[in-house]
Amino acid sequence: MSEVAVQTSELWASLRQRTQARIGLGRAGSALPTRHRLELQAAHAAARDAVHSPFEPDVIAAGLAGTPTIRVRSSAPDRLTYLQRPDLGRRLDRTDRVHLPTGEWDAVFVVADGLSSRAVHEHAAAVVRETAARLEDWHLAPVVLAEQARVALGDDVAQAMGAAMVVVLVGERPGMSAADSLGAYLTYRPTPGVTTDADRNCLSNIRPPMGLSYQGAAAKLAGLMVRARELEATGVVLKDESDAVVPLA
Repeated sequence: MSEVAVQTSELWASLRQRTQARIGLGRAGSALPTRHRLELQAAHAAARDAVHSPFEPDVIAAGLAGTPTIRVRSSAPDRLTYLQRPDLGRRLDRTDRVHLPTGEWDAVFVVADGLSSRAVHEHAAAVVRETAARLEDWHLAPVVLAEQARVALGDDVAQAMGAAMVVVLVGERPGMSAADSLGAYLTYRPTPGVTTDADRNCLSNIRPPMGLSYQGAAAKLAGLMVRARELEATGVVLKDESDAVVPLA
């Protein structure tokens, strides 16, 4: 191998250590080198596993020991229906809706399996704890653990419980470089069927050590919640005005 080729190989190796993106993989004939092809297949398998792995609310409840939790389901009766009918994942099961407690809550946290139960199992409880610790004067509802749920199910939960705003922590769609990414969606005074994505604020890629840290996510989220209460709005009118750059974990 020539000196130029060696230097090029070392450069790509150095860059790959700084990103999870698949860059400079080279080729073997008309295909990827075997090692990178196997890595790609493994990542694809991990993404499929994340989508189909069952939600285990006991894992979240254990991570929130001392915090009241409530378990609900969406209108999707099983995983296949959930994947085929996104609309059902946005609506609460009628029976579960009736049994939700009502109150004058400042906010309710909803932990939803979304498209990666792995993400919520690994990260959601820590984000709830860290965020709630920054909201000491807030009247927070019991944490709702939602199965076969999408982001908009939080609108139904907030309306049923009488919460002023809802934070939905949900497993994001797995990619080929991350199967455990958690998203946080904040919505003020949502109305089921009316509220749109433009009415929400989102923090994405919460997954230390490669993504946003729990402390960083909580600081951003709590700051947005305080500002949302002042503005009585979220979405495009609510901007993250924090000056501090939040480092990765």
